[in-house]
Amino acid sequence: MGSSGSMNKPENGFLCALIQFPVPVVNSRADIDKQIESIIRTLHATKAGYPGLELIVFPEYSTQGLNTAKWLTEEFLCDVPGPETDAFGKACKEAGVYGVFSIMERNPDPNKNPYNTAIIIDPNGEICLKYRKLFPWNPIEPWYPGDLGMPVCDGPAGSKLAVCICHDGMIPELAREAAYKGCNVYIRISGYSTQVNEQWILTNRSNAWHNLMYTLAVNLAGYDNVFYYFGEGQITNYDGTVLVQGHRNPWEIVTGEVFPHLADQARRCWGLENNIYNLGHRGYVALPGGESDAGLTWVKDLAAGKYCLPWEDEMEIKDGSIYGYPTTGGRFGK
Repeated sequence: MGSSGSMNKPENGFLCALIQFPVPVVNSRADIDKQIESIIRTLHATKAGYPGLELIVFPEYSTQGLNTAKWLTEEFLCDVPGPETDAFGKACKEAGVYGVFSIMERNPDPNKNPYNTAIIIDPNGEICLKYRKLFPWNPIEPWYPGDLGMPVCDGPAGSKLAVCICHDGMIPELAREAAYKGCNVYIRISGYSTQVNEQWILTNRSNAWHNLMYTLAVNLAGYDNVFYYFGEGQITNYDGTVLVQGHRNPWEIVTGEVFPHLADQARRCWGLENNIYNLGHRGYVALPGGESDAGLTWVKDLAAGKYCLPWEDEMEIKDGSIYGYPTTGGRFGK
């Protein structure tokens, strides 16, 4: 499953590469342009080294970095589509691969904060999926909550791809949403520092197991003079076992073979532990078809817009003021 056996496209599957991109130190627009050039150069070099590759994944913040002082300035923002995504599209077309990229996207509404966006570009150079981060990492990230839901697109070898971004992967309901829409390969790009390394690994595995789908996950790697980022690209099987695990090395390329039809087969054929089916068909042995209503209070409250935790009034942090962000709505950082 690792680099030693992953030079060519496997039968009935595809070969993927997760790039443990060095955490960028970005202080100007010129630095962003250099990052884009580096990403494109890395994409071509990786394809040259692994000619069977069909999917290459870059981490969150690999394009624009994590300079919080400039995160929200016009100089640092991009449009999707825009010149940056056009450049990525050209590279994917030249290399004949699917590519996953991270963009901090200018909000079309100038009064609202930007989006943290991921895109998948197909081998024709076209954007086939655009996702805006649904769960920004509060209270640190100032991104506007995503408004595109959890889209799914076709990928190589019969795969159905979805992308989540960093903290999204800590929300099990989001992985379930992707699977409910047919996703069998769930991609997670992230820019976490080491504080949640173990939890990141755990949730990649649990998201795979709970939903009988592969998970492909990769994080930034290295030191940006503030935090260390842990890399550790991870390919997890649909049964929750880790197939390939990277280390903490910047520039490490984690490769592996993925067989979407096996995840599809498990979903169709498993009885025991087919939990994504059982959720809506409780006790189908005793009751033909099962019970469709699990009586879950939080699901009903969330759907009704009444989600409220028993301890909510006692919570101390409900905004970004500890990081200097304003507590009222509206765009800032211009």
